[in-house]
Amino acid sequence: MLMTQRQALEVLAQHRGGRIVITTMSSITIWPELSNSPLDFHYIPSAMGHGPGLGLGLALAQPGRGVIVVNGDGCMLMNLGSLVTLASHPAEVFVVILDNGLYEVTGGQPRPGVGQTDFALLARGAGISCVCHFTTLADWQAGAAAALSGPGPAVIWLKVEGRLGQKTPKAPRPMREQIERLRQAVTACV
Repeated sequence: MLMTQRQALEVLAQHRGGRIVITTMSSITIWPELSNSPLDFHYIPSAMGHGPGLGLGLALAQPGRGVIVVNGDGCMLMNLGSLVTLASHPAEVFVVILDNGLYEVTGGQPRPGVGQTDFALLARGAGISCVCHFTTLADWQAGAAAALSGPGPAVIWLKVEGRLGQKTPKAPRPMREQIERLRQAVTACV
């Protein structure tokens, strides 16, 4: 049985440490219930595919802090080139792919390549050597600490259940407020 997105994110919340966490699309609806850190950033405007780039920029600007980008499988497919960019600019970026096989927030349509797309193979082919794949909650719980340790970039591919009937997510705070909150949090620690 596949883990739910909530279960996957609960494990991530337990192991995030002091890292910045960027959520995109469907994870935005769950993460604020698990964390209210000023290091949380809910990236919504035209977010599909752009989370890894934002994460890389923050990781390069804040060396040693680390950034976790929670991306859906649809978002990852929108910008597979970001994997090559991450491999070319080593930084402590952990891309967590929540793979439910759906474009959840646009009506639950199956995404292209369901059952055929191997995100671990794509990440390794892009040059990322730290790649993990978890299909059960028990395996993710047992492997999360190791998967989120060490230098980045890293890709963590989690198979999760789809949630039909989801609506386009809304960030819990206006973008301007999120930007200021994150800016204050990262500059306070410099």
